[in-house]
Parts: sequence; structure tokens; C-alpha cells
Amino acid sequence: MRLAFAAAAALAALALPGAATADQKPYPKGEAELAKMLEGRVAGKPVRCLPHSRLDQSTVIDKTAIVYRAGSKLYVNRPRGGAEQLNDDEILVTKIYGSQLCNIDKIDLVDRSSRMWSGFVVLGDFVPYERVKSDTK
Repeated sequence: MRLAFAAAAALAALALPGAATADQKPYPKGEAELAKMLEGRVAGKPVRCLPHSRLDQSTVIDKTAIVYRAGSKLYVNRPRGGAEQLNDDEILVTKIYGSQLCNIDKIDLVDRSSRMWSGFVVLGDFVPYERVKSDTK
């Protein structure tokens, strides 16, 4: 069931005008905001799913990514489809099927002012970022 839903969401994202593709150009303002947020952190091995119970909050980086906080660790998700629709005026509507948020899930976007559906993104892998431990004593 989950796989069929994800496949349908991915196909729908590809059918949208302006849907993200592998050759989509990065959004410089979003990339700069993300780099500032990740300053002093190092990337770990990407994971497919995150336990929903560990997630504290999420931050939308315009046209670039969704950053999930789990304690002191940040997980960066660069959606496989629909990233160009991300902005901080959108409300993320996340439906969890089971106990984890996974790279095959779809997140609906709702316009903050009109409260109307404005699109969706299809998640990619979650890249963990942890603070660099300093050796100073």
C-alpha cells in the first residue's frame, strides 16, 4: 500500500509543470541559508527513514530543502520532486503511515494566507548533520 502510494505521488510530481528534476539548478538564496544553518556540522551517511517520535521541528529552506531537528542532530531532506514549491509561507501537511517518515513519503503544501492546497513535495533521503567536536580544552 505504502509503495503504491509513493509511486503514484512520484509520478504525479513528475507530471507537474516545473516539477524538480535531476538537472534542476540550485536556488542560491536557499543554498546560502542552508549552508549557514549547517555551519560547524559534518554530514553523516544518508538514511531512508526517521522515527517520527524523534523529530522536534522542521524548517523550510526556500526552493531547496526541509531540515528536521532531532535533538542536536539536523536531518536535511532535499525533495526528489517539488522542491521549487518550497517556501516559508507554506504549511507542511505531513501524513505519517506507520511510525516513520520515509524517503518515499509525500508532503502536502498549504498556503499560509489562503489555507488552500498549493502543491506537494516527494521526499528524498535524510542526510544527518552533527556538530563538529572541538579538541580544545
